Amino acid sequence: MPKLPFAFFNSFACLTRCLWPRLRGLLLRPAFLCSPEPSPRHKPGRLLLLALCLPAMASFSQPLTTRMPELTAAHKAWIAEQIFANECNLKTRCLTSWNEGEDFPSLGIGHFIWFRAGQQEPYLESFPALIRFYQARGHAIPDWLRQLPALDSPWQTRSEFLADLDNERLRTLRSFLLETQSIQADFILARLHDTLPQLQAASHRPEAIETLFYQLAQSHPPHGMYALIDYVNFKGEGTSDQERYQGQGWGLLQVLEYMLDHPGNNSLLQHFSDSARAILARRIANAPPERRESRWTAGWNRRVAGYQP
Repeated sequence: MPKLPFAFFNSFACLTRCLWPRLRGLLLRPAFLCSPEPSPRHKPGRLLLLALCLPAMASFSQPLTTRMPELTAAHKAWIAEQIFANECNLKTRCLTSWNEGEDFPSLGIGHFIWFRAGQQEPYLESFPALIRFYQARGHAIPDWLRQLPALDSPWQTRSEFLADLDNERLRTLRSFLLETQSIQADFILARLHDTLPQLQAASHRPEAIETLFYQLAQSHPPHGMYALIDYVNFKGEGTSDQERYQGQGWGLLQVLEYMLDHPGNNSLLQHFSDSARAILARRIANAPPERRESRWTAGWNRRVAGYQP
């Protein structure tokens, strides 16, 4: 049976104390003796008690998502710029990339990855979901993308992609991605809002994960939200069995569990940054040698160090 939040019991106690005397009187009093109760203005104590109950009742009625801080348009723009800087150093040409040593292109401010038909990788593909996000919002996408029979990457190799880099398809795509950074930021934010239930379902400490997630989200706005948003976009939720090296993941779930297992005396965002660095170091140590992931150590460490205000 699921545990009810403390606010529920607080609200129930308040309601009982506030309403039971009236209800008891109505139930026990014969109908012919019933008469209107004295005006509430003669009962300031009861009114005060009811007023004290209302905050608890209101907090219980609010969904958990209200504990996620609201981001202003300026906050969203700042987060989008930070992610673009992390992935591309704010260079437009980098919006359509295929990194050496990888077998897929990375596109947009968040370097959303795109697989060709039938491709299997130990990572979650994200570019097709971004395109569907545009379409769900009624935003037109480039014609050549819309005309694909399926949302599969049309490039079979990195050399084929690079040969196409200055041709119409990729030039059009770069312009489109540059002009729609705010929509990409909304897509990344939407992904974060869907993340917590996945983390809780995959963890044996769901309540501790929930508490830590919200503490981070509320830390030094908008820096806490930026840290969560960027890390999920950067290394995923950590809940997919696909995203494992030697049985160990590297996503947000692993970072939060590391924080729980290794309490620190630093600020919360410093602790998150340090834990992310430890999880990324473990990923690099576990990675297949042919991936040569150690070459990314310095850049990855700089990225997570930037989560601190």
